[in-house]
Amino acid sequence: MSEAASPLPSALDSSRRPFLLRKLHSLSGVVPVGAFLLFHLWTNATALQGQERYDDAVAGISHMPFVGVVEVLAIFLPLGFHALYGVKIALEGRPNLKAYPLARNWMYVLQRVTGIAAFAFICFHLWEYWFQKQIGRLAPSDFYPTLCANLSSTLGGVPAVALVYLLGIAACVFHFTNGLWGFCFSWGITVSRRAQRLSATVFGLAGVVLFLLGANTAIYFATGSRLAFSGHLFGSVGASAARTCAEINVR
Repeated sequence: MSEAASPLPSALDSSRRPFLLRKLHSLSGVVPVGAFLLFHLWTNATALQGQERYDDAVAGISHMPFVGVVEVLAIFLPLGFHALYGVKIALEGRPNLKAYPLARNWMYVLQRVTGIAAFAFICFHLWEYWFQKQIGRLAPSDFYPTLCANLSSTLGGVPAVALVYLLGIAACVFHFTNGLWGFCFSWGITVSRRAQRLSATVFGLAGVVLFLLGANTAIYFATGSRLAFSGHLFGSVGASAARTCAEINVR
């Protein structure tokens, strides 16, 4: 009797594994991956206050105790799991836009497309800066002028790198904020239709704000100019900093 029943726990475990992995995938997209996205966008936005302020922010991160361990355990491992399992989910998905061209079906498809695009952009960004720092080609103090030079460069008159950054930021922000809606729904936080509609509005507005923050920083590095609303956030210090970045770009 006990021998016949023994496979049952194993069968239950295997049937629950996809459910648990999807829950962990959803959670990792919010904490720590999503939290790090917010931190990274805000840290980079300190560039609008000038190179000195940006260098201080980067140096503060570099001098954190056990920063290497934190990067691996709290950023790269969760990011790797979230990205790779996300690719698996995307490949297994069966979009039905032709049969049901509804808004939520579009969000379903865009969530998977932007996830792959965001992963590719993050790999590119890590290679350009984090990896170059690890092998000694870039010091933290080199990030600001290198970002100015790279994003202001053109290919056949087209600011290709800056466009890649704008599209990459858009993909990351959409994937995060739309993923927050899915997280709240799947974890039972927004159960009613009203709560789901309200959360969609809130996260949509949050996505616009986050994209403007990231796009503003990218535009500043590329052109030395800032979006109009930036003066209210960063004041006159940021205005003088724009001239400094513009001078680096000209050189």
